[in-house]
Amino acid sequence: MAQKLEDPAVTNFREYLRIPSVHPDVDYDECVNFLKKQSESLGLPYKIYYVVPKKPIFVMTWKGKEPNLPSILLNSHMDVVPVYPDKWKYPPFSAEKDENGNIYARGAQDMKCVGIQYLEAIRRLMKNGIQLLRTVHLAFNPDEEIGGRDGLAQFVHMQEFRDLNVGFALDEGMASTQEHFILFPGERSIWQIHVRCPGQPGHGSLLSSNTAGEKLRKVIDKFMDFRQKEKSRLESDPNLKIGDVTTINLTVVKGGVQLNVIPAEMVVCFDIRLACDVDHNKFEDMIRGWCAEAGSDVTIEFEQKNPKIEVSKTDDSSPWWVAFKRECDALNLNIVQITCPGATDARYMRQVNETVQIFLKNAFYIIINFGMVGGFAYSSSFMNDGMGSLMANFAINIRNKLFGMFLLRCPLALRGMKLSKEIFPGGTDGRYIRYVGIPAFGFSPMNNTPVLLHDNDEFLNESIFLRGIDIYYKLIPAVANVGA
Repeated sequence: MAQKLEDPAVTNFREYLRIPSVHPDVDYDECVNFLKKQSESLGLPYKIYYVVPKKPIFVMTWKGKEPNLPSILLNSHMDVVPVYPDKWKYPPFSAEKDENGNIYARGAQDMKCVGIQYLEAIRRLMKNGIQLLRTVHLAFNPDEEIGGRDGLAQFVHMQEFRDLNVGFALDEGMASTQEHFILFPGERSIWQIHVRCPGQPGHGSLLSSNTAGEKLRKVIDKFMDFRQKEKSRLESDPNLKIGDVTTINLTVVKGGVQLNVIPAEMVVCFDIRLACDVDHNKFEDMIRGWCAEAGSDVTIEFEQKNPKIEVSKTDDSSPWWVAFKRECDALNLNIVQITCPGATDARYMRQVNETVQIFLKNAFYIIINFGMVGGFAYSSSFMNDGMGSLMANFAINIRNKLFGMFLLRCPLALRGMKLSKEIFPGGTDGRYIRYVGIPAFGFSPMNNTPVLLHDNDEFLNESIFLRGIDIYYKLIPAVANVGA
């Protein structure tokens, strides 16, 4: 029996996966060369921007019929997280395909798949002679896996980004283990803090007063007691999701020089995700009060402190909500408000009053612009047209009808897709997009797939990958052909 020829899109995907753009010390040159080749094969111009030397932001552009309209941004990142090769079934950068069509490689789910799906959907659109109304930009960013600080986090504040005139964006997500695709809305505010506890040093045989360890214990007790209260609240109320509570986790403890020496200082670090209804000033006053109670000279340093942006109104006083609700009613959608527990880079784009959609892998994520870093509304839609339940998080503060038209077009484009809601647990470059005011939809078309991002034996089945191209082939024109 003759061996079946591999789809060229799969071949492209595997070639991209074989590039070891892995942390630490990523060399992006090979990725850039690969993307240049893709641009040339599509006949599309590209530009390379540098916020930091050796960390390129590669932007490919498909000009629309009305290039002055706000554009569509298809966002992805080139880098991947480290691997433990001895724990893998196949070498992690071999892109080996087994007899079931599973393609094994770091980045198979997070997120080289989506970048290639964008490219291949556009390749098919161009081949079929389709021209879109709006310009589409495909961005391939560096360093997302280490926070994006030398990539999109700074780029969104540059004139070069503003010149792209982005009105709507798509970004990454994660896989769904079931038949449905997941819907993703907003996110909480991230605070990451170091609490420094200085104290009296001395010999380990003594019972000195005012020691760093005593202060450390009091600090830890306060933070962990609060954590337990939030955990109990979550467990006792079936209506609450993880994104509706504030999470605190002790992540690092540092201090000491040797076992018989009382240290002069100990440091404890906490990762905090503030729920959307938390008053940031009051919360900060509370934790600083805990430190004062712990003893003299205990201080807090913020490694990350996301600001709070107030939730936009969802009542008749808001014309955006009225328009949104009208379209949802027309589609028989039932609206539910839920919050995301993690963080996506889209939160950084929300202060510029444009429309970003982050498309999460395996989830149908329509992110609502509430005008706040920590909160987006989920909209659950129950379609009577064979689509199953659709969970949507929409940008309420939108431009150029992108939101409403996306809703109107998606049911026809995605008929047969089963969509449900789920909270996105991590963070993506999409948060930087939302931070400057561009709402984001999250969707990555991977269902019936184990969630293996950052895990050993990360893989994506080629049939799931190819279906994702079919989905983007419908979605990209749906948003790019929205009128002014």
